[in-house]
Amino acid sequence: MHSDPDTLFARLWDSYRQVTPSAERIHKILGAEEGQAIINDHIALRTFNLDPVRLEALAEHFLSLGYQQGGEYHFEAKKLYARHYEHPSGNLPKVFISELLVEQCSPSLQATVSKLIAQVSPDAVTADDFLYSGSHWAIDYATYRELLEESEYAAWMAAWGYRANHFTVSINHLEHFRTVPDINQLLKDHGYTVNASGGEVKGSPEELLEQSSTMADRVPVVFTDKTVTIPSCFYEFALRYAKPDGVLYTGFVAASADKIFESTNAGS
Repeated sequence: MHSDPDTLFARLWDSYRQVTPSAERIHKILGAEEGQAIINDHIALRTFNLDPVRLEALAEHFLSLGYQQGGEYHFEAKKLYARHYEHPSGNLPKVFISELLVEQCSPSLQATVSKLIAQVSPDAVTADDFLYSGSHWAIDYATYRELLEESEYAAWMAAWGYRANHFTVSINHLEHFRTVPDINQLLKDHGYTVNASGGEVKGSPEELLEQSSTMADRVPVVFTDKTVTIPSCFYEFALRYAKPDGVLYTGFVAASADKIFESTNAGS
């Protein structure tokens, strides 16, 4: 496991941007064109609740760097469970890790996912590069489509494996853009589609967190039988509000996160 968090996040970013070309373009729009400092609020990782890749195994990469567990979140309709982790220094991005509750899914999905995960070595899970290692299996397009019919999340994992599902720009650290609608308008002005599920702005000042995101880029994936363009990863934006004690809220809002998950929806 990495001993330096900066190296870990740099590698996660490299893996993410390779399949998310919009991320670098948005970076350039905010940085080079708008002169904004870009601070990463959090990243998100996905997995299955099966050994050896359970949520806890991914979290260990961050716990070993001094991170501590924050809140936990339940997404019953999507059959997901999640936790977030944060570093006590407050100087490192937060980490949101979710897992699909495989046993709640159909027997056919359980069988397919079990076959995929059986190909992951326990040693690979503790290796430095696991969190940005991609998939450890081969899969045909028909199997991907079968998973997609039941769970967008499972299909995404089967296609993309282990990598950051999204990075998140902290709006609190921007000077020229103070609100989520301001950012959304900038994105739309540059031709990006904003996730409108549940509204373009998810959350509220009362919930101490507002979020928005682009819809995932679509990039070619090489399946065993054909190459198909499917949704990859997306970019998120977060605005945090102060709690009554004046300290910025560091958690997440389950109802908002539920809609953010849909940024990778494949559609029809």
